[in-house]
Amino acid sequence: MSGELDGWAFRGQQDARWPLVSSLSRYLGAFISDRSTWRSREERALRIFRRKAHNFLPDRHVLENDLRCLALMQHHGAPTRLLDFTKSPFVAAFFALENAVTDSAVFALNTPALWNATPAAVPALTRDAIDPRLDGNFARYFLQNNSDIVWIGEPEEMDRRLVAQSGTMVVPGVLDKSLDEILQAYRCNCTLIKKLVLSQTMREQAMKALYRMNITNASLFPDLDGLARSIRVELEVVWTTASPSGPGSNGS
Repeated sequence: MSGELDGWAFRGQQDARWPLVSSLSRYLGAFISDRSTWRSREERALRIFRRKAHNFLPDRHVLENDLRCLALMQHHGAPTRLLDFTKSPFVAAFFALENAVTDSAVFALNTPALWNATPAAVPALTRDAIDPRLDGNFARYFLQNNSDIVWIGEPEEMDRRLVAQSGTMVVPGVLDKSLDEILQAYRCNCTLIKKLVLSQTMREQAMKALYRMNITNASLFPDLDGLARSIRVELEVVWTTASPSGPGSNGS
């Protein structure tokens, strides 16, 4: 996953059969059959979060910027339209393989090409024009849920997890299409997205290699939650010592 994919962004998914959609799309698709209400439900979720989250924040101003607010919601487990990507194919492979019990996948997104690509139907919708970090743009281009567009980038201020994961975010303009379906509306003479299937048979060897590279939940989520989550992989990894000497002799 190098060379021709230099500069691309990557996302790992633990089941290769899953479509490339956001957590909000999956949730609404599973539980809300009336798609005409999706826009109002997303708006209400944002409104509720902003109204209440300030009680838990040292600086409530982070809620004022749409992308930062969405990133905060995503960080703490709320379904949002954001799709987390990483600039590291190895981090993406970790997320794909960690809980995989079948073939998993890493999606590679051609971010260098997307930087300048525009939708064929509305070429004026450049990356700069739809930037959701700018006041009013999220409501104008994304909450409407009617534009086959994608924006990729990071909030002006990144949290520790995003930094640790070499993370970036994809913001789709519609919730009822997968990312690869949306990208079909873009004008580009090159491949914009690739799907790399990882066989389940490679999981054990690959996870051990990633562990040796210090790609674990403890390093990718630099907090107590990440440390606790990392114990799952610690259960799989055993370091053999030359002379066992009782409990704990397999290493730590």
